[in-house]
Amino acid sequence: MQIYGPTHVHGTQGAQGPHFNRSQGPSQTTKSPQVVGDQLDISPAAEAAIQAAESPNFRTDLVTRIRSEIAAGTYDSTERLAAAVDGLLDEVG
Repeated sequence: MQIYGPTHVHGTQGAQGPHFNRSQGPSQTTKSPQVVGDQLDISPAAEAAIQAAESPNFRTDLVTRIRSEIAAGTYDSTERLAAAVDGLLDEVG
């Protein structure tokens, strides 16, 4: 069935209906590209994350402590939630 807008509805079509088989002649064949080697594209956001992790200002001790607190289930607290909500409300206005 083909629908063209809210008022133009065409009936069903048979299973053998208007399908077109186009044979590929010599002019329509495509060569598969040759793979020379692997390629890796890194997004700008990933580049920034890599640079941040490699910078001297990256605090691995803090990240390790927070990861262990999250794993132990002690990182989330009502005080942290209240501070986050207050900061969000201050930012929103």
